[in-house]
Amino acid sequence: MARALGFDFGTTNSVIAVADRGSTRSMPFVSPAGEQDAMRTALSFLKRADTSLHAEAGQAAIRQFIDNPGDCRFLQSIKTFAASPLFQATQVFARRKTFEDLMETFADRLRAYAGGNWPAQPGRLVVGRPVAFAGASADEALALSRYNEALSRLGFSDIHYVYEPVAAAFFFAQSLTADATVLVADFGGGTTDYSLIRFERKAGQLSATPIGHSGVGIAGDHFDFRIVDHVVSPVIGKGTTFRSFDKRLEIPSGYYANFGRWNQLSIFKTSREFQELKKLVRVADAPDMLELFIDLVDHDEGFPLYQAVSRLKMALSTEEEAEFSFAPLGAAGKAMVRRADFERWIAPDLARIETALDEVLQKTDTPAGAIDKVFLTGGSSFVPAVRRIFERRFDGPKIESGGELISIAHGLALIGELDDVEAWTARA
Repeated sequence: MARALGFDFGTTNSVIAVADRGSTRSMPFVSPAGEQDAMRTALSFLKRADTSLHAEAGQAAIRQFIDNPGDCRFLQSIKTFAASPLFQATQVFARRKTFEDLMETFADRLRAYAGGNWPAQPGRLVVGRPVAFAGASADEALALSRYNEALSRLGFSDIHYVYEPVAAAFFFAQSLTADATVLVADFGGGTTDYSLIRFERKAGQLSATPIGHSGVGIAGDHFDFRIVDHVVSPVIGKGTTFRSFDKRLEIPSGYYANFGRWNQLSIFKTSREFQELKKLVRVADAPDMLELFIDLVDHDEGFPLYQAVSRLKMALSTEEEAEFSFAPLGAAGKAMVRRADFERWIAPDLARIETALDEVLQKTDTPAGAIDKVFLTGGSSFVPAVRRIFERRFDGPKIESGGELISIAHGLALIGELDDVEAWTARA
């Protein structure tokens, strides 16, 4: 029986790793959408004829949502609500669902998809947590109590919480051949986290001394929205005007904020705001653009749009210029985008990411020269402008990356096998 599970409950993707005597493997999940090791952190609820709710998670949740437009409630990035005192519950077909309910349902679906790979007897569970939870008034104690309640319902009683970049560092440190001071930068979907740790080997045992942590609620999801805001929103009416009696007023920018997350468009579709937007077509100075906006919402094009955005962002990681292509926008759906422009759009986000890096170095009084290794993990570590933040400060050979999707979960599982797991535990 596996001794420990590591659960990387991410904003965008989630991974569970199994540790057994120092070796780890990702737990495979077989859902109606196929087999995956990394699951999108998403849920969908479909109301059946007998009024019961059928829940799916990950890619299967996305498929259920797309196949049943209007009849399915979709939720993604649920982690971003964990630390919010303002989030008490959401209504799913007149049923009240707390954060604990949502996290439990997500984890329970993973258990079902894992089948026989899930341990018969729940053992030690080590769960990742960000250094700084997302949200302006984040309450980390509240978040951890919610995590604990949700996971306890699945039978886990030996639960530990470890900073996500610490887990990534532990995974990375397995390959160290000498004692080292390591800076880990973990770029998730919703947060960027840093951990500075001193690793030493004594009598063959790896020990670690935490030096400092910092984090900021900015990461890959913000980069995606910048692309939408600059490439898509202007061709569907942002910045245009409408007639109001004898005045010309700008189309409210709040309509376009619904592109912050693609699933928000399905909520927007049933809102009073959307009905008001439809009325503006009659008095708009660019009605064709607004009709494109309305078509995107009416035809549930949010997910395909963000797939196109992700392809563009990935291409710009290796090319100086790449094509954005999204057929539902017609002729307006093709545009060449320069990396230089993308970097200008995300400059405010990069500044906050760099400020968080300054914070961990300054509060620990650690000069760049005292750091032996820099480990970058997470999807946004591929963005050249992100990498340059570190290349400006640290010698190139010190910077490494790898295991972008698995490093946290596998590090958590390895920590779960330690006798001194409490020493690695992060407390609120």
